[in-house]
Amino acid sequence: MATVELSEHERKLARGEAGPAAGLAMRVVAETAGWLGARRLLPIASAHIDGCLYHGDSGVEFARRLAGEGARVAVPTTLNVGALDLIHPERVRADPDRRAMIKAQMDAYVAMGCAPTWTCAPYQAGHRPAAGTDVAWGESNAVAFCNSVLGARTNRYGDFLDICCALTARAPDAGLHRPENRRARVVIETAALSSALRDADALYPALGAWLGAELGETVAVIDGLPANLAEDRLKALGAAAASEGAVGLFHVAGSTPEAPDVDAALGGLPPERTIALTPAMIRAARDALSTAAGDQLDAVALGSPHFSLLEFAAFERLRAGQRFAVPVYICTGRGVLAELEAAGGDEGMRAAGVVIVADTCVVVTPILPAGGGVVMTSSGKFAHYTPANTGYEVVYGGLADCVESAIKGSIERDEALWN
Repeated sequence: MATVELSEHERKLARGEAGPAAGLAMRVVAETAGWLGARRLLPIASAHIDGCLYHGDSGVEFARRLAGEGARVAVPTTLNVGALDLIHPERVRADPDRRAMIKAQMDAYVAMGCAPTWTCAPYQAGHRPAAGTDVAWGESNAVAFCNSVLGARTNRYGDFLDICCALTARAPDAGLHRPENRRARVVIETAALSSALRDADALYPALGAWLGAELGETVAVIDGLPANLAEDRLKALGAAAASEGAVGLFHVAGSTPEAPDVDAALGGLPPERTIALTPAMIRAARDALSTAAGDQLDAVALGSPHFSLLEFAAFERLRAGQRFAVPVYICTGRGVLAELEAAGGDEGMRAAGVVIVADTCVVVTPILPAGGGVVMTSSGKFAHYTPANTGYEVVYGGLADCVESAIKGSIERDEALWN
């Protein structure tokens, strides 16, 4: 365990001179830094809190203690999904005691000065730290996006270290905060994949799932994809990679800020490994995202990470005014939902039977009908967590597949794309 050298300001915080909550938080951050081998703490510019999601009463009591002792975040801080859709709380299946504890936990974080964004995609709610900025973010997809797409620097800050960093404006100088740990070690070649597949949204969750399963937390640079990939594709890639493995940072040559080309992503050093991705490898990764066979379909669930305005627009183009034969759930942040509603973009979807869920997600909150069944999704992250968290079996398909399947009421997938 390393000895962490604290500044005079940090020592004062640890002694409780700014209050007991800040003192506890600083001691937690400093001790964690020692475990990580850090010699010092870094000032951070912002935080994103995953610890506001209810996993049991201990999390509620921790947040209540901090708030009750006057805790206030020291940097701009956003909140991840909670365990309630606060706009439509009746959608969540929970007994009154559990519902009260969930709400108490969410309220405690707001009382500490956190912004009530309630989204796993804070970057869609205006929280976009500049490249090179040190921050402390929780939530695995948000961490991957922050490091990879925005070029800011964060480790995967779990519950409840994330709020301690926010209260002290400090994080350990370790891991992905350090430039030497951000360079790619592995090159992934995608030239063998068809241009049609590389141009398809459906590829990116499957590619992310393969990356996470293959490399764990190793930093890679992916070469051969279209330049200047859309953020939603990078979002989907990172979310699946973080769920299937522990990916906190990936590079895509020509698309992400630290990878104008492969050599830059490698830091001018030779790769430790080069992997030529084949159609069979990516097809197997896609197939591994599904746990159900056949054409049975009971629901479609989209929006993990939360749907963006552009994804809503793509969904509506594919729907083309048609109604759905099975329930369709789309999860999004309340900021995106407000923009969608202001433009009247939600009216047709709701009329077609779409349930738009805000503030939470159907994978972490019991919103899907009880009893199980088969759910289809375009999200690699949803696919990873659905069976264990919801009791439903899952089928992965691209967004076009999901929309067509929901209209027909049975599983439909474009297999030619993967051949």
